[in-house]
Amino acid sequence: MKKVLTSIKVFLVVVVLLSCGGTEPVNHLKVIAYYSAGPDRVDALPVEKLDQVIYSFCHLKGNRLAVDDAEDSLTIRKLVALKARKPGLQVVLSLGGWGGCKSCSDVFSTDSARREFAQSVLELNQGLGTDGIDLDWEYPVIEGFPGHPFKLEDKANFTALIQALRKTLGAGYQVSFAAGGFQKYLEDAIEWDKVMPLVDRVNIMSYDLVGGYATVTGHHTPLYSTPQQKESADNAVQYLASIGVPRNKMVIGGAFYARVWEQVPHTNNGLYQPGVFKQSIDYKDFDRGFEGFKSYWDDVAQAPYRYDAKRGLYATHDDERSIALKTRYAIDQQLEGIMFWELPLDKPEGGMLDAIIAEKEKSTAKSSN
Repeated sequence: MKKVLTSIKVFLVVVVLLSCGGTEPVNHLKVIAYYSAGPDRVDALPVEKLDQVIYSFCHLKGNRLAVDDAEDSLTIRKLVALKARKPGLQVVLSLGGWGGCKSCSDVFSTDSARREFAQSVLELNQGLGTDGIDLDWEYPVIEGFPGHPFKLEDKANFTALIQALRKTLGAGYQVSFAAGGFQKYLEDAIEWDKVMPLVDRVNIMSYDLVGGYATVTGHHTPLYSTPQQKESADNAVQYLASIGVPRNKMVIGGAFYARVWEQVPHTNNGLYQPGVFKQSIDYKDFDRGFEGFKSYWDDVAQAPYRYDAKRGLYATHDDERSIALKTRYAIDQQLEGIMFWELPLDKPEGGMLDAIIAEKEKSTAKSSN
């Protein structure tokens, strides 16, 4: 009888594997949103379309992770309450952000401070009902926000920080980090072979690849590299894969905002030209923010851009088409998911998140046929 039952079990396992093509169904692609707005907007969030919300940001207070004020605490609690609408939703706390990690290099340089920080992360998650920590230290080892300390020892200290977090939080809480999507970060900032076995995922910031300090325009969030610009989502993914980072722990990023340069000459429709960074424009404001611009599409980068020849303004951004292509790429490359900065910048309906979901559902439908 035992042999018969064993044979049935083996048969059922084979059937399941064959029906799935031996791979994880594409509808398991995770959709992860960063959120930095206040409590008043939480109830209107389209949480049913999300797998994880990362609250941005908490900061260091001494050696401990701290929520800045009562309003931030209320925001987090309201985000946690969304789990009633979306079973399985994860709400994760994020440390730092651009300009938000000034003391990180110093604090995380000692074992005692790392242990104290990890304990504070555990206590905050237990108290708030949240699900883990996403480290957004910009950046270990290399220069980030102007004036913020960085040193070579940050690389090993970041590894030790991850080790302390995993030891303290155990397997029950998420540990992830936001990684710069540019080559210098990828090569110099992280001990990938030591860190990746301990974290749930790396959120690759495949945006701001041409940042606000750049004096030459380009694509700030392209899917593919071009002869003029190496930095891209694909460049980051393929490099990390080549050094052994598991694809199913990689998440690529989309930008729900544009970057605009001024004083850009009327050559090549403003692309790869000298200019001065002017501003960012939220995706929800694109309709009125780009009056006078003409839209273009780069077939190589798989990215849109705009140029206003009269005023010498150049803009680079994601749109519904490019974010759908990124979603398709994440599925085809068997990545864990796609994330974006940030949810409050989207349109209430028919926006970028809807384009992600539509592509995800289309891919799921194709796989089931």
